[in-house]
Amino acid sequence: MYENAFNKIERELRNEEGIANELDYVEQTSWVLFLKYLHDLETERRDRAELDGDDYTPIIDGVFRWDKWAAPKKDGEFDHNAARIGDDLIKFVDQELFPYLAAFRGSATSPDTIQYKIGEVFTELRNKFRSGYILRDVLEQLDGLSFNTQAERHELSQLYETRIRRMGNAGRNGGEYYTPRPLIRAMIKVTDPKIGETIYDGAVGSAGFLCEAYDYMRTDNMSASDFETLQTKTFYGQEKKGLAYIIGIMNMVLHGIEAPNLVHSNTLNENVMDIQEKDRHDIILANPPFGGGERREVQQNFPIRTGETAYLFLQHFIRKLRAGGRAAVVIKNTFLSNPDNASIALRKELLEAAELHTILDCPSGTFQGAGVKTVVLFFEKGAPTRDIWFYQLDPGRSMGKTNPLNDDDLAEVVELQRTRPNGPKSWIIDRADLDEDTYDLSVKNPNAPEAEALRSPEAIIADMLARDAETADILESIRGML
Repeated sequence: MYENAFNKIERELRNEEGIANELDYVEQTSWVLFLKYLHDLETERRDRAELDGDDYTPIIDGVFRWDKWAAPKKDGEFDHNAARIGDDLIKFVDQELFPYLAAFRGSATSPDTIQYKIGEVFTELRNKFRSGYILRDVLEQLDGLSFNTQAERHELSQLYETRIRRMGNAGRNGGEYYTPRPLIRAMIKVTDPKIGETIYDGAVGSAGFLCEAYDYMRTDNMSASDFETLQTKTFYGQEKKGLAYIIGIMNMVLHGIEAPNLVHSNTLNENVMDIQEKDRHDIILANPPFGGGERREVQQNFPIRTGETAYLFLQHFIRKLRAGGRAAVVIKNTFLSNPDNASIALRKELLEAAELHTILDCPSGTFQGAGVKTVVLFFEKGAPTRDIWFYQLDPGRSMGKTNPLNDDDLAEVVELQRTRPNGPKSWIIDRADLDEDTYDLSVKNPNAPEAEALRSPEAIIADMLARDAETADILESIRGML
């Protein structure tokens, strides 16, 4: 049912002149889905209050309720006579609905409330529907979707993730939004978060790390207290870009987190020397943006100054991690060997401030369309690094759109990481063996079979001439037979 509805919506949006690409599709679908989710949430809370004999004060009221403007009903059936359509609908959305919802940001009692999240979303967003007839069709399709059960939310979240992935693969901003979910799940399994620990992503994007961590930690038989902890005191994130923030909020909502602890801000604007114990977290899972060039005023917030965005994020994560805390961070593999002063200083800091116990070397094509090779750094805050276990991921095939990374590809590294054995694809280096002038971590696999020595150009040319002469002799023999 849900997939058919999404497919119908997609067909409608192809005819909407205000929606130009996959980014627009996800953005505009998100705000409508968000309002339908809020309506179902409010309905559930009102019904529960009535059963308990309590009063319920709705978050969204009056003409702005879903069942008043989006899907008015009469005797349980859709009331076409009461439903706005065409220009009237667009005018209501642009001039009344969005300003009303954006105002929640100023009136909310705390940034942790769902009211504040509503205000944040509708402050950042603008309606791109130009046809009130197409928007009406979309509203009617979404009205048929239900958010009432965990199974329904799960199915919707999977469909939403599919759209996020397509958006990421289609546009220039893809790498900012989508990290392969099998890689995320492997990083979570290695860090193994527990109830009561906090999880943080300072470059949250579509909130893939937080959503997958929620799925990993949630169980059907967990206590009400643990579930409340999971809902309200576990997941934290920051995101700079407005669209990514909105998508992250929506993704967490669809996964079942009612009021995500996401902050719309630039993480790198925070001076890392101001981070206090109360600001730290037990688990950090992140894939900070590749490349970038940060301005000098941003660099001033970090002891190791560099324009490389990912290097600033790594400094942030080191200081954001609580003593004994565990981190898994994706970064370009050039970090291991870059000879510039900032790279050397950052490698030294990481090795001294934390135990960098594992480096996962990912194959080309892991990030579709990114065109870069990456590694995952696994480290624990506290004691300095003693030795590092390297694992060279080799799925045995070329990675690409039709052959993406899957969970089976990563099963071995998750299992072997517990014992860190030597093998054809894994090895350990001692911290004491590193060059202290460079702290170069780009160590070649000592257990890999030695490649055959390359022949000299002279030998290759001589071989080609010999083959040509042999071919000429054969042709001459054939000629003599004719």
